[in-house]
Amino acid sequence: MDQSVTINHIAQYGTVVLEGGDGVGKTTLASLLVTQYGFSAVHSPRTPDHENLIDRYRDLLARPGRLVLDRSFISELVYGPLYRGQSRLTWQQTLALASIVSSRNGVFLHLTAPATTVQSRLTARDGQRPRLATITELADAYHHVFCDLASHAPVLTYDSTTEGSNPNG
Repeated sequence: MDQSVTINHIAQYGTVVLEGGDGVGKTTLASLLVTQYGFSAVHSPRTPDHENLIDRYRDLLARPGRLVLDRSFISELVYGPLYRGQSRLTWQQTLALASIVSSRNGVFLHLTAPATTVQSRLTARDGQRPRLATITELADAYHHVFCDLASHAPVLTYDSTTEGSNPNG
């Protein structure tokens, strides 16, 4: 994983999967990729329990053209265990979806920012001040998932406090 990735480097991929906790800049970066580089963006909120995650993401990844996913199935590996005690996806299912991303000349982009920066962004955006411990717990969980994923699919890390960006999603 590389901390010095630039937006120009990211835009060289055909599919970009943006992941990280709330407030790290996913939506802001997705918007830049859409307006400056011609990507189509899909924002993926939490998939309802009755909906099949595998089918949902296979369908999304079957769309033609350059695609940026603003959150994806990777979130289930983080938020599921933390908030529901387990993920609705197995590691094998995750790798199958990751393989589809890879086959589209894709990359998984782990967005990061200092916890205090994320806290400030979320306070400004949502009017609520999340605890630093909660933000850190999410960041650590994402870090572990991406460390595991990196041996199976292309993963880059992007510090959203660089390049003068002001991400808030």
